[in-house]
Amino acid sequence: MTAPTPLPDADFPRARDFHLPGRSAVYAANGMAATSHPIASKTAVEILEAGGNAVDAAIAAALVCGIGEPAMTGIGGDMFALIHKEGEAEIIGLNGSGRAPAGLSSAALREEGLDRMPEYSPHAVTVPGAIDAFCRLSADHGRLGLDRVLAPAIRYADEGIVVHPRVAHDWEQSGEVLRGRARDHYMIGGAPLRAGQIFRAPGQAEVLRRVAAQGRAGFYEGEVAEDMVASLNALGGTHTLADFAATACDYVEPVSGSYRGVDLVELPPNGQGVTALLLAKILEHFDIASLPPFGAVRAHIEAEAAKLAYDARDRFVADPERAALRMSHMLADDTAAKLAALIDPEKAMASPAEASEAVHKETIYLTVVDRDLTKVSLIYSIFHGFGSGMASDRFGVLFQNRGAGFVLTDGHVNEAAGGKRPMHTIIPAMVREGGQVTRSFGVMGGAYQPNGHVRVLSNLVDYGMESQAALDAPRAFGVGAEMQVERGYGAEAREGLTARGQKLVTPATPIGGAQMITVDREAGVLIGASDHRKDGGALGC
Repeated sequence: MTAPTPLPDADFPRARDFHLPGRSAVYAANGMAATSHPIASKTAVEILEAGGNAVDAAIAAALVCGIGEPAMTGIGGDMFALIHKEGEAEIIGLNGSGRAPAGLSSAALREEGLDRMPEYSPHAVTVPGAIDAFCRLSADHGRLGLDRVLAPAIRYADEGIVVHPRVAHDWEQSGEVLRGRARDHYMIGGAPLRAGQIFRAPGQAEVLRRVAAQGRAGFYEGEVAEDMVASLNALGGTHTLADFAATACDYVEPVSGSYRGVDLVELPPNGQGVTALLLAKILEHFDIASLPPFGAVRAHIEAEAAKLAYDARDRFVADPERAALRMSHMLADDTAAKLAALIDPEKAMASPAEASEAVHKETIYLTVVDRDLTKVSLIYSIFHGFGSGMASDRFGVLFQNRGAGFVLTDGHVNEAAGGKRPMHTIIPAMVREGGQVTRSFGVMGGAYQPNGHVRVLSNLVDYGMESQAALDAPRAFGVGAEMQVERGYGAEAREGLTARGQKLVTPATPIGGAQMITVDREAGVLIGASDHRKDGGALGC
């Protein structure tokens, strides 16, 4: 990647300043894992050292994250992945998102007086797709076998994992949504777990033992499926055993777009990866590299571009079968050019939807690279903190609330309906330069993820930051009425944003979290970076 011309008045950390607190990137020659939980990173490396490949290690680490970070992810959620095998031209995409139960009806919900999907209702619970996707990945691309790969998560679910500080923060922030049997499974004495306490999930250990022995049937059929369906029905859901049995992931063709000569590779809808590609295309119309990286002008232009890209997402991103015809419009150069022309560098737009009308007529991420340079970019989520807040009675499977991504507008491309996949926020990514995949990365944080992908890519391309510095850099996110600005931004930048009409708030929780592995083929090493906003880290072997 060619470094940009240095800014004459810029003084910012392109690399680690050892006088200041921070993290160093991790270098290794035989394999690398970067996850949001230290035990997950350790698990991935142990799998690699035991002869597993990157796919085995990623699955094992993801399932351990479900025990170590239960507010963020779990077996009741969905998963998306990109896989690249060295020497092969194609990047493999897998959509492991579940569908709405056949009985879901937007008309019925509108008749109940609802005008938007209820976020913490059984109607928002889509069938979990992650376990099916893990089983498919293991069978098609793994080396060790499902029983060996699931063993670490089974062990930690039985024995427990000590709660880490960021995990405790998330429990405190989101634990209030837990209700019914979920409080028994995910609380101690009715209270959120604190740092230093041990979380155990023996019910999930039993579920994973059945999956290890029976494959996907251990989850989508028999007693586990019966427990989930009965629990959802008792809460008012329309889910059936047939809905669970029919769950199946899909291999999909990734989509990509160029940002200043570097290709950003994403998954197609129902994920929001195309939002990142559109945002990057819009920002290409501005000389970002000439701006101070943490100043008001860059943050303002990025926020305005994000508003327009996310407005397009809300119009067009939906179930893959319904979104395909709209993708050519979203990814067209002309669309990006017209949207970029709507941005005033000195003033925030009042209504991005109105401005762009003429143009259009919580989560864990991890990445693993093995010694053969097979690369896995994987994201795994239950959506909101603790998902729907509801869990199955017997096994304690915490249900996601991905159905909250549907809309109830009659005729909308993303209208809620049985058998559909909702618009999804979780997106893994890779970077390709000169025809070779050079980076595997992702950014957690719900809706922020497309903005996060482009912010990290811009840090790398426009400012020449090293990977760890690109993740550590302060973030801002402005799509709705307010603009979230992390404390890493100084007073001058905040004043400049306010003067441009941005309404600033400091978020209680830092914006997102990220992991990245860079392949340095010339040196023959892997470089791992892990966001300080989470408890995890990069670990090599």
